Amino acid sequence: MPDRLLIRADGSARTGTGHVMRCLALAQGWQRTGGQVVFAQAESTPKLVERLNRDGMEVVQLHVAPGTPEDAAQTAEQARSRAASAIVADGYAFGAAWQQRIKAAGFRLLLLDDYAHAEHYSADWVLNQNLNADANLYVQREPYTQLLLGTRYAQLRHEFLAWAKWQRGFPPVARRVLVTLGGSDPDNVTSKVIAALAPLHEAEIVVVVGGSNPRLAELEAAGRTAQSTLRLVVDATNMPELMAWADVAVAAAGTTSLELAFMGLPALTFVLADNQRASGEQLQTAGLARNLGWHSDVSPDRILDALAELQTDLPARLEMSQRGRAAVDGAGTERVAAILRAN
Repeated sequence: MPDRLLIRADGSARTGTGHVMRCLALAQGWQRTGGQVVFAQAESTPKLVERLNRDGMEVVQLHVAPGTPEDAAQTAEQARSRAASAIVADGYAFGAAWQQRIKAAGFRLLLLDDYAHAEHYSADWVLNQNLNADANLYVQREPYTQLLLGTRYAQLRHEFLAWAKWQRGFPPVARRVLVTLGGSDPDNVTSKVIAALAPLHEAEIVVVVGGSNPRLAELEAAGRTAQSTLRLVVDATNMPELMAWADVAVAAAGTTSLELAFMGLPALTFVLADNQRASGEQLQTAGLARNLGWHSDVSPDRILDALAELQTDLPARLEMSQRGRAAVDGAGTERVAAILRAN
């Protein structure tokens, strides 16, 4: 019987989909080694479930509040009933007590983390794939807890891996713009960006939004008023191709920023959530992107000016691309799968 992982990760229009999508990358890596994957979710959307099913993942519904004792009990029971060899969890509800309950139930646990949200870590492995990942964040951990830190462990979905040796071209002026601000975008930053870029006459703009975005009709209407060529793509299944098409991106400073780095796509980034603040600053410091900061503090004029500056700064785009590809090599899923299988 193939080894099974049980992955505990939620996603919704309210909480966003990033946790599920990076776990999907890890799950695909596990599948490539011959294993099977079950997702256990307390919050999800039909589109997310459909995506997971399409990639061969079983999805089970938990009727619990995330992170509660009942959550840990049901997660452990689902893992036990499927003879899972380990549990993977991704989400800020999975704190110290939840981890301890999973370990007490006898399971190995891999926890994906961003900013040391838990008071103490008892997981067997803590995976923080961000540029700012540092062991000092995880002083409060068990002696056996191993840290998997940095972009060496970046989780990229399988559709990106075919682009590892692809070479990007660099036009003198970057006219093709990709906008991608998360699957649900609860703060509607996409509308602000569309409005900011509307005056661009000669740009080609592709705006990617998730099917769980509640403002699709509003975004489509806003796109029709733009003076540039603007196309809205819902639930894109070809993100690497879109990133390869684009000359520059406007994106969130989360998981997508690592995908952009792998594809060598220069970017302007926004901080859309508190857990992205450190990542956004580090993207700027490391020269992988120009970070505009907290989304509500950035005016449409500032967005337009920053993009216009990057569009015409060829040396900056070249350097940004080179630094990104050096930082994310695409082998993170294989490294994590090998660690899980070796223990």
